[in-house]
Amino acid sequence: MSQPQHLRSDYRHFRPITTRWHDNDVYGHVNNVVYYGFFDSAVNSYLIEQGGLDIHNGEVVGFVVSSSCDYFASIAFPERIEVGLRVGKLGNSSVQYELAIFKAGEDEACAAGRFVHVFVDRASNRPVAIPAPLRAALSALLPG
Repeated sequence: MSQPQHLRSDYRHFRPITTRWHDNDVYGHVNNVVYYGFFDSAVNSYLIEQGGLDIHNGEVVGFVVSSSCDYFASIAFPERIEVGLRVGKLGNSSVQYELAIFKAGEDEACAAGRFVHVFVDRASNRPVAIPAPLRAALSALLPG
């Protein structure tokens, strides 16, 4: 069974990242769990910079409730990569991100994943509607 192709042109926003020495595992490539850190960094940087998310003192925080990743080609230190980001679904209190890892300048993804944030009230941990500034930033990542 062939994997669906994930192309750079399918994503709305990109976050450059440089792999680090300790990202490599004993097999000489970036360990699978590190990709989730790349995804988290890309999403949260976007939410902070574009949506005004206050990770330290804001009333609303995003909890990851689901995640997955498919791997197509390895990357290794030292490698410059870019994390492509788009929104697959935007609900009242949740959002599904779709992400892909690209080697700098390449059009086909090395890996593609998704994760779901549910936004909750920091004090009660109960779901809340996504605040307007975050919703606007997330809406900009929806297809077409």
